[in-house]
Amino acid sequence: QVQLVESGGGLVQPGGSLRLSCAASGSMFRFNEMGWYRQAPGKQRELVAVITSDRITNYADSVKGRVTISRDNGKNTVYLQMDSLKAEDTAVYYCYARAVRLGDYVPRDYWGQGTQVTVSS
Repeated sequence: QVQLVESGGGLVQPGGSLRLSCAASGSMFRFNEMGWYRQAPGKQRELVAVITSDRITNYADSVKGRVTISRDNGKNTVYLQMDSLKAEDTAVYYCYARAVRLGDYVPRDYWGQGTQVTVSS
């Protein structure tokens, strides 16, 4: 099975930076797309950024220019570098992966447990 283990959340002041990491395990899987979503209290889960195995990226308009997503395909790990953080970035950040079991053709979505990011002075 696939497991996604997140790290790097925490409390940061406005204007500060954080780097989130998510390591995916599952030797029999190919991770086509990986990324991050977030959910603030009382709001729906929303896209932050995703990256394909070919390193094609997509960012939410609200984070463009402040956030950089990257991945290490050899480690099945995705990173989210967040700079110039704002109070409205406060949310639980969820790692996401779309993976295909080797020998299969059906992609499935997997989610991490979430890591809290709080931006406050």
